[in-house]
Amino acid sequence: MAHVHNVTEFIFLGLSSNPEVQKACFVIFLLLYTAIVLGNFLIVLTVMSSRSLGSPMYFFLGYLSFVEICYASTTAPRLISDLLAERKAIPLWGCMTQFFFIHLFGGTEAFLLTVMAYDRYVAICKPLSYTTIMSRQACAVLVGAAWVGGFVHSLVDRLLVFRLPFCGPRVIDHYFCDLLPLLKLACSDTVLIGLLIVANGGTLSVISFVVLLASYVVILLHLRTQSSAGRRKALSTCGAHVTVVTLFFGPCIFIYLRPSTTLSVDKTVAVFYTVITPLLNPVIYSLRNAEVKKAVRRLWIRAVNAEER
Repeated sequence: MAHVHNVTEFIFLGLSSNPEVQKACFVIFLLLYTAIVLGNFLIVLTVMSSRSLGSPMYFFLGYLSFVEICYASTTAPRLISDLLAERKAIPLWGCMTQFFFIHLFGGTEAFLLTVMAYDRYVAICKPLSYTTIMSRQACAVLVGAAWVGGFVHSLVDRLLVFRLPFCGPRVIDHYFCDLLPLLKLACSDTVLIGLLIVANGGTLSVISFVVLLASYVVILLHLRTQSSAGRRKALSTCGAHVTVVTLFFGPCIFIYLRPSTTLSVDKTVAVFYTVITPLLNPVIYSLRNAEVKKAVRRLWIRAVNAEER
Protein backbone atom coordinates (compact mmCIF):
# COMPACT_ATOMS: atom_id res chain seq x y z
CA MET A 1 0.00 0.00 0.00
CA ALA A 2 1.41 3.35 -0.99
CA HIS A 3 1.63 5.76 1.93
CA VAL A 4 0.72 9.08 0.30
CA HIS A 5 0.53 11.94 2.80
CA ASN A 6 -1.12 14.96 1.20
CA VAL A 7 -2.09 16.04 4.71
CA THR A 8 0.75 17.79 6.54
CA GLU A 9 -1.11 18.49 9.78
CA PHE A 10 -4.17 17.42 11.74
CA ILE A 11 -6.68 19.49 13.69
CA PHE A 12 -7.96 18.23 17.04
CA LEU A 13 -11.58 18.90 17.99
CA GLY A 14 -10.61 18.41 21.63
CA LEU A 15 -12.91 17.59 24.51
CA SER A 16 -15.40 20.40 23.95
CA SER A 17 -16.07 23.38 21.67
CA ASN A 18 -17.66 25.40 24.49
CA PRO A 19 -15.21 28.14 25.63
CA GLU A 20 -16.46 28.09 29.22
CA VAL A 21 -16.15 24.31 29.43
CA GLN A 22 -12.64 24.55 27.96
CA LYS A 23 -11.56 27.06 30.63
CA ALA A 24 -12.93 24.84 33.38
CA CYS A 25 -11.24 21.79 31.87
CA PHE A 26 -7.97 23.71 31.64
CA VAL A 27 -7.93 24.30 35.40
CA ILE A 28 -9.06 20.75 36.19
CA PHE A 29 -6.56 18.97 33.94
CA LEU A 30 -3.72 21.27 34.95
CA LEU A 31 -4.32 20.31 38.58
CA LEU A 32 -4.70 16.62 37.68
CA TYR A 33 -1.47 16.56 35.66
CA THR A 34 0.42 18.36 38.42
CA ALA A 35 -0.86 15.77 40.90
CA ILE A 36 0.17 12.92 38.54
CA VAL A 37 3.73 14.19 38.23
CA LEU A 38 4.16 15.04 41.93
CA GLY A 39 2.45 11.87 43.21
CA ASN A 40 4.35 9.46 41.01
CA PHE A 41 7.63 11.34 41.44
CA LEU A 42 7.15 11.06 45.21
CA ILE A 43 6.81 7.28 44.85
CA VAL A 44 9.96 7.11 42.70
CA LEU A 45 11.92 9.29 45.14
CA THR A 46 10.66 7.33 48.15
CA VAL A 47 11.62 3.96 46.65
CA MET A 48 15.06 5.24 45.65
CA SER A 49 15.84 6.82 49.03
CA SER A 50 14.33 4.30 51.45
CA ARG A 51 16.26 1.21 52.56
CA SER A 52 13.06 -0.42 53.82
CA LEU A 53 11.69 -0.47 50.26
CA GLY A 54 14.49 -2.53 48.78
CA SER A 55 12.41 -5.57 47.81
CA PRO A 56 11.62 -6.36 44.15
CA MET A 57 7.99 -5.31 44.62
CA TYR A 58 9.02 -1.71 45.35
CA PHE A 59 11.71 -1.82 42.66
CA PHE A 60 8.93 -2.52 40.12
CA LEU A 61 6.63 0.03 41.76
CA GLY A 62 9.25 2.73 41.28
CA TYR A 63 9.53 1.90 37.58
CA LEU A 64 5.75 1.79 37.24
CA SER A 65 5.48 5.30 38.67
CA PHE A 66 8.18 6.53 36.29
CA VAL A 67 6.32 5.01 33.33
CA GLU A 68 3.09 6.64 34.54
CA ILE A 69 4.73 10.09 34.47
CA CYS A 70 5.98 9.46 30.93
CA TYR A 71 2.64 8.00 29.81
CA ALA A 72 0.58 10.93 31.09
CA SER A 73 3.11 13.40 29.66
CA THR A 74 2.49 12.17 26.12
CA THR A 75 -1.09 13.52 26.14
CA ALA A 76 -1.82 15.76 29.14
CA PRO A 77 0.45 18.78 28.35
CA ARG A 78 -0.90 18.92 24.80
CA LEU A 79 -4.47 18.58 26.05
CA ILE A 80 -3.97 21.40 28.57
CA SER A 81 -2.40 23.80 26.07
CA ASP A 82 -5.03 23.06 23.42
CA LEU A 83 -7.83 23.93 25.84
CA LEU A 84 -6.75 27.60 25.56
CA ALA A 85 -5.86 27.49 21.86
CA GLU A 86 -8.22 28.60 19.12
CA ARG A 87 -6.60 26.32 16.55
CA LYS A 88 -5.59 22.89 17.84
CA ALA A 89 -3.20 21.86 15.05
CA ILE A 90 -0.48 19.21 15.18
CA PRO A 91 1.94 18.43 12.31
CA LEU A 92 1.91 14.95 10.79
CA TRP A 93 5.34 14.10 12.24
CA GLY A 94 4.21 15.36 15.66
CA CYS A 95 1.10 13.20 15.48
CA MET A 96 3.12 10.10 14.57
CA THR A 97 5.63 10.84 17.34
CA GLN A 98 2.90 11.24 19.95
CA PHE A 99 1.24 8.06 18.72
CA PHE A 100 4.50 6.10 19.03
CA PHE A 101 5.26 7.21 22.58
CA ILE A 102 1.68 6.68 23.80
CA HIS A 103 1.89 3.04 22.77
CA LEU A 104 5.50 2.68 23.91
CA PHE A 105 4.69 3.70 27.48
CA GLY A 106 1.26 2.05 27.45
CA GLY A 107 2.71 -1.26 26.24
CA THR A 108 5.57 -1.04 28.74
CA GLU A 109 3.06 -0.49 31.56
CA ALA A 110 1.04 -3.52 30.46
CA PHE A 111 4.13 -5.76 30.54
CA LEU A 112 5.33 -4.20 33.81
CA LEU A 113 2.02 -4.94 35.52
CA THR A 114 2.35 -8.54 34.34
CA VAL A 115 5.87 -8.68 35.81
CA MET A 116 4.55 -7.32 39.11
CA ALA A 117 1.91 -10.06 39.20
CA TYR A 118 4.64 -12.66 38.66
CA ASP A 119 6.62 -11.10 41.51
CA ARG A 120 3.61 -11.45 43.84
CA TYR A 121 3.09 -15.04 42.70
CA VAL A 122 6.67 -15.99 43.53
CA ALA A 123 6.62 -14.09 46.85
CA ILE A 124 3.43 -15.80 48.08
CA CYS A 125 3.56 -19.22 46.46
CA LYS A 126 7.35 -19.82 46.56
CA PRO A 127 8.60 -17.76 49.51
CA LEU A 128 11.67 -19.92 50.20
CA SER A 129 12.96 -19.42 46.65
CA TYR A 130 11.87 -15.79 46.35
CA THR A 131 15.26 -14.12 46.86
CA THR A 132 16.89 -16.56 44.45
CA ILE A 133 14.29 -16.25 41.68
CA MET A 134 13.75 -12.50 42.03
CA SER A 135 17.38 -11.48 42.33
CA ARG A 136 18.42 -7.92 41.46
CA GLN A 137 19.75 -9.15 38.11
CA ALA A 138 16.49 -11.00 37.34
CA CYS A 139 14.46 -7.89 38.22
CA ALA A 140 16.58 -5.76 35.89
CA VAL A 141 16.10 -8.29 33.08
CA LEU A 142 12.32 -8.31 33.63
CA VAL A 143 12.13 -4.51 33.56
CA GLY A 144 14.26 -4.48 30.42
CA ALA A 145 11.98 -7.07 28.83
CA ALA A 146 8.95 -4.89 29.64
CA TRP A 147 10.57 -1.94 27.85
CA VAL A 148 11.49 -4.10 24.84
CA GLY A 149 7.95 -5.51 24.71
CA GLY A 150 6.48 -2.00 24.82
CA PHE A 151 8.86 -0.84 22.08
CA VAL A 152 8.01 -3.76 19.76
CA HIS A 153 4.27 -3.28 20.36
CA SER A 154 4.51 0.45 19.60
CA LEU A 155 6.77 -0.05 16.58
CA VAL A 156 4.31 -2.51 14.99
CA ASP A 157 1.40 -0.09 15.49
CA ARG A 158 3.51 2.81 14.23
CA LEU A 159 4.47 0.97 11.04
CA LEU A 160 0.87 -0.02 10.37
CA VAL A 161 -0.41 3.53 10.80
CA PHE A 162 2.45 5.11 8.86
CA ARG A 163 1.50 3.07 5.80
CA LEU A 164 -1.96 4.62 5.77
CA PRO A 165 -2.50 7.29 3.09
CA PHE A 166 -3.86 10.56 4.51
CA CYS A 167 -5.08 12.64 1.60
CA GLY A 168 -8.45 14.05 2.60
CA PRO A 169 -10.05 15.06 5.92
CA ARG A 170 -7.62 16.23 8.60
CA VAL A 171 -9.92 16.85 11.57
CA ILE A 172 -9.42 14.37 14.41
CA ASP A 173 -12.40 14.05 16.74
CA HIS A 174 -10.15 13.49 19.73
CA TYR A 175 -7.57 15.30 21.88
CA PHE A 176 -4.57 13.17 20.86
CA CYS A 177 -3.41 10.99 17.97
CA ASP A 178 -4.72 7.48 18.51
CA LEU A 179 -5.42 4.45 16.37
CA LEU A 180 -9.15 4.56 15.72
CA PRO A 181 -9.42 8.31 14.93
CA LEU A 182 -6.47 8.00 12.50
CA LEU A 183 -7.99 4.94 10.80
CA LYS A 184 -11.16 6.95 10.29
CA LEU A 185 -9.23 9.64 8.36
CA ALA A 186 -7.33 7.27 6.06
CA CYS A 187 -8.41 7.45 2.41
CA SER A 188 -8.14 3.70 1.80
CA ASP A 189 -9.64 0.43 2.97
CA THR A 190 -8.53 -0.04 6.59
CA VAL A 191 -10.24 -3.36 7.36
CA LEU A 192 -7.05 -5.45 7.22
CA ILE A 193 -4.95 -2.91 9.13
CA GLY A 194 -7.74 -2.57 11.67
CA LEU A 195 -7.69 -6.33 12.25
CA LEU A 196 -3.89 -6.31 12.57
CA ILE A 197 -4.08 -3.49 15.09
CA VAL A 198 -6.72 -5.37 17.10
CA ALA A 199 -4.45 -8.43 16.99
CA ASN A 200 -1.52 -6.37 18.24
CA GLY A 201 -3.13 -4.05 20.79
CA GLY A 202 -6.38 -5.74 21.77
CA THR A 203 -4.94 -9.23 22.00
CA LEU A 204 -2.00 -7.93 24.06
CA SER A 205 -4.43 -6.36 26.53
CA VAL A 206 -6.64 -9.45 26.78
CA ILE A 207 -3.78 -11.95 27.11
CA SER A 208 -2.02 -9.83 29.73
CA PHE A 209 -5.27 -9.35 31.64
CA VAL A 210 -6.09 -13.08 31.56
CA VAL A 211 -2.56 -14.00 32.69
CA LEU A 212 -2.83 -11.49 35.52
CA LEU A 213 -6.21 -12.79 36.65
CA ALA A 214 -4.99 -16.41 36.46
CA SER A 215 -1.95 -15.58 38.59
CA TYR A 216 -4.16 -14.04 41.26
CA VAL A 217 -6.52 -16.99 41.23
CA VAL A 218 -3.51 -19.23 41.94
CA ILE A 219 -2.42 -16.84 44.70
CA LEU A 220 -5.89 -16.85 46.30
CA LEU A 221 -5.99 -20.65 46.25
CA HIS A 222 -2.55 -20.77 47.86
CA LEU A 223 -3.56 -18.28 50.58
CA ARG A 224 -6.06 -20.76 51.99
CA THR A 225 -3.16 -22.52 53.69
CA GLN A 226 -1.71 -19.32 55.18
CA SER A 227 -2.34 -17.79 58.60
CA SER A 228 -4.97 -15.06 58.91
CA ALA A 229 -2.28 -12.38 59.40
CA GLY A 230 -0.38 -13.58 56.34
CA ARG A 231 -3.58 -13.66 54.31
CA ARG A 232 -4.47 -10.08 55.27
CA LYS A 233 -1.03 -8.74 54.33
CA ALA A 234 -0.95 -10.62 51.01
CA LEU A 235 -4.51 -9.64 50.12
CA SER A 236 -3.80 -5.99 50.89
CA THR A 237 -0.82 -5.94 48.53
CA CYS A 238 -2.53 -7.97 45.83
CA GLY A 239 -5.75 -5.98 46.19
CA ALA A 240 -3.92 -2.77 45.30
CA HIS A 241 -2.36 -4.42 42.26
CA VAL A 242 -5.65 -5.93 41.06
CA THR A 243 -7.31 -2.51 41.36
CA VAL A 244 -4.59 -0.88 39.24
CA VAL A 245 -4.73 -3.72 36.68
CA THR A 246 -8.51 -3.40 36.32
CA LEU A 247 -8.36 0.39 35.98
CA PHE A 248 -5.70 0.11 33.26
CA PHE A 249 -6.80 -2.89 31.21
CA GLY A 250 -10.56 -2.32 31.38
CA PRO A 251 -10.56 0.87 29.24
CA CYS A 252 -7.78 -0.48 26.97
CA ILE A 253 -9.78 -3.61 26.15
CA PHE A 254 -12.87 -1.49 25.49
CA ILE A 255 -10.98 0.77 23.06
CA TYR A 256 -8.68 -1.63 21.23
CA LEU A 257 -10.55 -4.94 21.16
CA ARG A 258 -13.30 -4.00 18.76
CA PRO A 259 -13.69 -3.25 15.04
CA SER A 260 -12.14 -0.01 13.78
CA THR A 261 -15.07 2.24 14.63
CA THR A 262 -15.20 5.29 16.88
CA LEU A 263 -17.83 5.83 19.57
CA SER A 264 -18.99 9.00 21.30
CA VAL A 265 -17.67 7.75 24.65
CA ASP A 266 -14.14 7.07 23.36
CA LYS A 267 -12.78 10.44 24.49
CA THR A 268 -14.22 9.97 27.98
CA VAL A 269 -12.71 6.49 28.23
CA ALA A 270 -9.40 7.85 26.92
CA VAL A 271 -9.35 10.51 29.66
CA PHE A 272 -9.75 7.69 32.14
CA TYR A 273 -6.75 5.64 31.04
CA THR A 274 -4.45 8.54 30.08
CA VAL A 275 -5.13 10.84 33.06
CA ILE A 276 -7.23 9.27 35.81
CA THR A 277 -5.39 5.92 36.04
CA PRO A 278 -1.89 7.50 36.33
CA LEU A 279 -3.34 9.78 39.01
CA LEU A 280 -4.88 6.94 41.03
CA ASN A 281 -1.93 4.53 40.93
CA PRO A 282 0.25 6.30 43.55
CA VAL A 283 -2.82 6.92 45.70
CA ILE A 284 -3.86 3.26 45.61
CA TYR A 285 -0.39 1.91 46.33
CA SER A 286 0.43 4.41 49.07
CA LEU A 287 -2.88 4.24 50.93
CA ARG A 288 -3.01 0.42 50.90
CA ASN A 289 0.65 -0.16 51.78
CA ALA A 290 1.88 0.55 55.30
CA GLU A 291 5.57 0.34 54.31
CA VAL A 292 5.16 2.98 51.60
CA LYS A 293 3.29 5.30 53.98
CA LYS A 294 6.00 4.95 56.61
CA ALA A 295 8.74 5.58 54.05
CA VAL A 296 6.94 8.69 52.74
CA ARG A 297 6.63 10.03 56.32
CA ARG A 298 10.35 9.42 56.95
CA LEU A 299 11.22 11.16 53.69
CA TRP A 300 9.03 14.11 54.63
CA ILE A 301 10.63 14.36 58.10
CA ARG A 302 14.13 14.32 56.58
CA ALA A 303 13.12 17.02 54.12
CA VAL A 304 11.66 19.23 56.91
CA ASN A 305 14.76 18.74 59.09
CA ALA A 306 17.00 19.63 56.16
CA GLU A 307 14.99 22.83 55.60
CA GLU A 308 15.33 23.83 59.25
CA ARG A 309 19.11 23.50 59.10
